[in-house]
Amino acid sequence: MKYYIIAGEASGDLHASNLIKHIFNYDSNAEIRAWGGERMQQEGADVVKNYKDLAFMGFVEVARNLKTILANIRFCKKDILAFRPDVVILIDYPGFNLRIAKFLKQQGIKTFYYISPQIWAWHTSRVKQIKANIDQMFVILPFEKEFYASYNINVHYHGHPLLDAIKNSAVDKNFIENNRLNTLPIIAILPGSRKQEIKNMLKVMIEVSKQIKDYQFVIAGVEHLKNLYEDIVNNESIRIVYNQTYSLLAHSYAAMVTSGTATLEAALFDVPQVVCYKGNYFSYLIAKQLIKNIRYISLVNLIAEKKIVQELIQNDMNEALLLKELRKIIYKEEDRKEMLNEYKIMHEKLGDGNTSSLIAKKMIDLLSNQSLG
Repeated sequence: MKYYIIAGEASGDLHASNLIKHIFNYDSNAEIRAWGGERMQQEGADVVKNYKDLAFMGFVEVARNLKTILANIRFCKKDILAFRPDVVILIDYPGFNLRIAKFLKQQGIKTFYYISPQIWAWHTSRVKQIKANIDQMFVILPFEKEFYASYNINVHYHGHPLLDAIKNSAVDKNFIENNRLNTLPIIAILPGSRKQEIKNMLKVMIEVSKQIKDYQFVIAGVEHLKNLYEDIVNNESIRIVYNQTYSLLAHSYAAMVTSGTATLEAALFDVPQVVCYKGNYFSYLIAKQLIKNIRYISLVNLIAEKKIVQELIQNDMNEALLLKELRKIIYKEEDRKEMLNEYKIMHEKLGDGNTSSLIAKKMIDLLSNQSLG
């Protein structure tokens, strides 16, 4: 069968790559054309557009890049029609993918959505779009099944695919020696994978690092933004390691983490963390008015349905508060122990690390059944 997959950011590239691997396991004749990244390409997909050209975040940023976004949508529609897939699999990235989904419905092309947009937080109106245009929805957060059921939408939940990625990752046991780090315990800095996130948060994280002397701070960087990290770090005595996030977390005592997939990654590696988020001011004001249904922004707290990790959002993401919260999780053993215990409880809700295989098999079974029952 022919599959067309659209992932618009780093986490989508990761989860789509694991899905692709298992699609090939169950369908040896699969042809896969995709929008995504290097991971998807390495698993055998023909990647026609890289997600690095698509990562516009926030209302203001999207408005500034609207011409590029609309051109990408036009190209995507033409490319799908030329490829003539049996199914299009959309990976999160709702602003783009839901537009494509409407077009696919008009064209009579089967559409699966893997990794639900966070419509339970805001944009609940998008439920109508999903119900109208998506043939099958595959969710990765336990509470999402109940959310969709309240709208009479049956979805598939087989756990969280991040467990697959971590289980199958090759952690460098000699990470410290290979990166010439010293013997002090490590505090990881995960400032995000988008330019805007890094610009907004990394400087504050670096300033905090200067005030804690008995630890070494190491930044998890992504290679394609190397110049940006180095411009911000400049001559500061802080190390950057590229494309080694899991090895870094496996050797870290604590972390400062930008909200997103990385918060769950840190938790699954049992690294106590402070979650940070600071966006464009006007985008933040708009989002604050729209987001009415949730109390938390980090995946850790959302999955646990309670506060496990401290979240410093917008104005609270400042040097004084970040330093205060970081000191708690590195110096107060009781705080560390409580967070680690809560991680274990949260972990149990996410499956057994076989999610990608189960979802790939389910998708192929559904495609083999023309009724999509």
